[in-house]
Amino acid sequence: MKTHPNSVPFRHNVTKHIFEDEILTRGEPVILKGLVADWPIVQAAQKSRSDLGSYLKQHDSGVAVETFVGQPEMQGRYFYNQDMNGFNYDKGETTLSHIVDQLLLTAEGPPPLMIYAGSAPSGATMPDFSTENPMPLLNAEIEPRLWLGNTSRVAAHYDNSRNIACCISGTRRFTLFPPEQISNLYVGPLEFTMAGPPASMVDFHNPDYGRYPKFRDAEAAALTADLEPGDAIYIPSLWWHHVEANGPLNMLANYWWMPKGAGPAFEAVLLALMTIRDQPAPEKQAWRSFFEHYVFSEEAGHVADHLPKKWQTVTGAKTPGRDEFILNFILRQFAK
Repeated sequence: MKTHPNSVPFRHNVTKHIFEDEILTRGEPVILKGLVADWPIVQAAQKSRSDLGSYLKQHDSGVAVETFVGQPEMQGRYFYNQDMNGFNYDKGETTLSHIVDQLLLTAEGPPPLMIYAGSAPSGATMPDFSTENPMPLLNAEIEPRLWLGNTSRVAAHYDNSRNIACCISGTRRFTLFPPEQISNLYVGPLEFTMAGPPASMVDFHNPDYGRYPKFRDAEAAALTADLEPGDAIYIPSLWWHHVEANGPLNMLANYWWMPKGAGPAFEAVLLALMTIRDQPAPEKQAWRSFFEHYVFSEEAGHVADHLPKKWQTVTGAKTPGRDEFILNFILRQFAK
């Protein structure tokens, strides 16, 4: 993919107050420069790879983490195999210390294997991580997840959750797209994915414009963010992001959390695929009106104001009781 001139804006000295009042409310990605530069793990990484390796091994609980291992010819792109009946890497499990040893052993030359360990919960893997390396912008109960490997490229995907990703060692380039670019990113299967969310089929290093012509429009809307150790990036939910890690011992920690009251929205999309998408055009247009009225309108939260309180159960304000009522109502319909 071509280098794009549009960069994600950055902020220095972001406090929790600034983050909540000025960044979260905008719903756009922001680079948080130097946010975690004083973390002990970042300081160790800045000294040397061996210092970072020692830090990780000293704090390793010994719990196995999931690993992806591929051959050098994949060039760090973790993706489907050619027939799309599997992937171009093998999954396994090993300890954090063993991964560190492998990465340090091959750090001085071309890696004989591509190694990637991702989304390891820090509480199980490095129990002291959060205490020693606190996240200043979020509540302490949001658990960081750890990502470690050598050079890697992760296809553009989205998260249902909000995300703060912190670069600890090596460098990271994020290429981001707003949610409305979904139609230009040529999304892969929803039900067969590398690691949960569906991903773009486009190889950003060698885009096939003949096969994916609308990707040029996505490129025009792309934003880039280059993170150094100590930097972080906030990525709003549903923003697509392609992630490139560089460095023989590359590490990142990230924090996922949902907005208050959020539920399984992706499942609602699947339900609509089953029940609405293939209806005749007039019916689809009619259902669009229902969604606009009850879900997407600026006035959606007040569509039941004209009703007595006792009949505002479904369309009224969100409460645990309302959500339970809706879920039970849906289950009864499918049980018929």
